Amino acid sequence: MNLVRNLYNDKNYKMSLLISFGSFWGLRISDILSLKWEQVYDKDEFELTERKTKKNREIKINAQLKRHISDCHGKMNPRTLDEYIFTSQKGSVYSIQRVNVILKDLRTKYNLKIKNFSSHSLRKSFGREIFNRSAENAELAIVKLSQLFNHSNPAITRRYLGISQKELLDTYDVLSF
Repeated sequence: MNLVRNLYNDKNYKMSLLISFGSFWGLRISDILSLKWEQVYDKDEFELTERKTKKNREIKINAQLKRHISDCHGKMNPRTLDEYIFTSQKGSVYSIQRVNVILKDLRTKYNLKIKNFSSHSLRKSFGREIFNRSAENAELAIVKLSQLFNHSNPAITRRYLGISQKELLDTYDVLSF
């Protein structure tokens, strides 16, 4: 979240939004890049058909992110709500490769302690953060993330997040008399 704030303060509203979308929703970058203002601006939720899975996903926009979207919209001032959010100065939608180059530049500029920072890092960070915040009920978090990520089963989600059996067993240590 520090990076989101720093980007906003440095007037890099697009990247602030892109990173917040990836961090708050756990979407694949192809789905983030397909978003138009009309889908997210002044909305509480929206529906998206995932490009990879072709499955529909309903996404809630929490109050903090809704304010951030509104603030960035005001600063970016798009001509219409029908515009794609993540476009270059020439007006074309960013490619995944371009986003990855930008993220690598941001890693250097902001001295981020992330070894491999790419668009997919945002999706994984979302999952890891949900898992870490749900330590008291880690297995339920895995099941929910599995559904959100459209994984075929929770074992795939565990592998995807790099969650070890030891971490799962450590969950039992939080219980006490």
